[in-house]
Order: sequence, then C-alpha cells, then structure tokens
Amino acid sequence: MKHTPGLCLLGLLSLFSVASVQAQQATGGTEKAIVALENQWLKSQQTNNPDLTAPLLADKFVYTSADGKVMNKAQSLADEKATKYTFADYENVQVTVFGDTDSSGKPMDVHERFTDTWVKMPDGKWQCVATHSSAIKM
Repeated sequence: MKHTPGLCLLGLLSLFSVASVQAQQATGGTEKAIVALENQWLKSQQTNNPDLTAPLLADKFVYTSADGKVMNKAQSLADEKATKYTFADYENVQVTVFGDTDSSGKPMDVHERFTDTWVKMPDGKWQCVATHSSAIKM
C-alpha cells in the first residue's frame, strides 16, 4: 500500500473537552468532525490538490517527518504540491479526544503512521497544528 510521506494519516490525536456526560456525548460529534477533516486531507492527496489541505493547517503548523525533517505550513504545502500521488488511503484511523487546550513527483511506496494534533480555533474552526510520522516496518 502506498502512502504519502507526510499526509496520509493512520493515527490521529485531537484535543477537546470531556468533562461531563453531555461533553462525552458531544465527543462523538468531535470525532466525526475530525474524521471529516482527515478525509478532506486524503481527498487532496488522491486528487493531487494541496489547495484542499491549506485551510486545514494552522498558521503555526509543524510537520515532523519519519526521517526527522521539520517543515512549517508553507514548506509542507510546497512538498505536497511537488508530490504526485498514485495512491493514497487510510487504514486503522483512530481519533482520541482528550481535554480542553488553549487556544516531487516521484513514485514512492511508504508505510507510515501519523499522529495529528487538531485544535479548535477561536473562530470555531478545527485546524491541525502538528503532524508527526513514524516509519512502519513491513
């Protein structure tokens, strides 16, 4: 299975409030919202359209790749634009809700696990503030 080096997400981490029974019920809505955003990210890869990813990333977004390279939002989007995906898909997607927080073109065959950190911004939109990938040995 081919995956993108920095944007196919296998593991997810999201941040939100779970303080009461109502908050626990709302968690299902949060999980669905994050999964929808991750699917938009996947669609951007499947269609080679990084413009779909741009609004998902916070201005101070940080991506740490499996090889230790660190990129900001602009660098990450430029990398995605330069990459031509022949196949992108998710498997074993998991969303975990924790608590309140403050606000190239060459074919590749990689297997990586991703952890994304999503934060609900003051304007109410969810944005990814950090991504980390780790190589999976096959």
